[in-house]
Amino acid sequence: MDTIAQLQQYIDQSSRIVFFGGAGVSTESGIKDFRSVDGLYHMKYKYNPETILSHSFFLNHTEEFFEFYMDKIVQPTQNAAPNTAHTVLAQLEAQGKLSAVITQNIDGLHQMAGSRNVLELHGSIHRNYCMKCGAKYSLAETLAHGDIPHCKCGGLIRPDVVLYEEPLNDTIITKAIHAISSADLLIVGGTSLTVYPAAGFLDFYQGNKLVVINLDNTSYDSKAALTINGKIGEVLGQLAL
Repeated sequence: MDTIAQLQQYIDQSSRIVFFGGAGVSTESGIKDFRSVDGLYHMKYKYNPETILSHSFFLNHTEEFFEFYMDKIVQPTQNAAPNTAHTVLAQLEAQGKLSAVITQNIDGLHQMAGSRNVLELHGSIHRNYCMKCGAKYSLAETLAHGDIPHCKCGGLIRPDVVLYEEPLNDTIITKAIHAISSADLLIVGGTSLTVYPAAGFLDFYQGNKLVVINLDNTSYDSKAALTINGKIGEVLGQLAL
C-alpha cells in the first residue's frame, strides 16, 4: 500500500483526528517559513530575526520591532489565501472527523478556510490589545493607528502573539494537550518539530496512528506509523473526502 492510500485508510477509520501544524502549512499560501533555506532566519538583517521577535527587543527597540513585524510578518499575510491543506482540514472538521487544529502559525488562514476549533499556540496577528488599558483591536484597526500603534488612552498596542522569552497561554496548552491525548489519529504537518515547548505536546498522544508529513525529516519520524516527505497541501489534496 502506498503512503497516500495508507493515510486515506487511517482517516477513513478515525473519528477524533487532530492536526498539529507549523509554518510549512502556510508556505503554499506564499508565506515564508522561518528555518528553511529561503526562510526568514536565513535573511540578512541588522539583528537576528529571533532577537527582533523577542519580548525584550519589543520593549527596548519598539520602532525596529514594528518595522520588521509589519514588513515581514503582517504584510505577506494580508495578501495570502488558504491553500489546499487549510481547506481539506476544514472539510474534515465539517464532516465530524477532525476535532481540532493545533497550529504554531499566527496568520489566521485556518479560520479563513472554515475551521472552527483552532488552537493557536503562538497567538494571532488578527488580535491586538493595548498594554495599558487592555482595549482590543483588530489588525485593520491596529494598522490605522500608525507605524507604532498607540491606544486612545496613550498605551502601546501590541499584537497578541507569543514572542520569544514569553510563555504560551495556559488555557491553550491545556486544550491542546487534551485534544492530542484524546485523538485516535494525530497528523503532524509542515513543521520541523524543533520549537519547544510546542513540539513536546506530541508526547501526549496515546494512539498508534501518528502521521508526519513534512518536506524534511523530523525527530519524530522514528515514532510515526507513517511518514510522508512532501508539501502538506499537495499530500492532503490527493485524499478522497
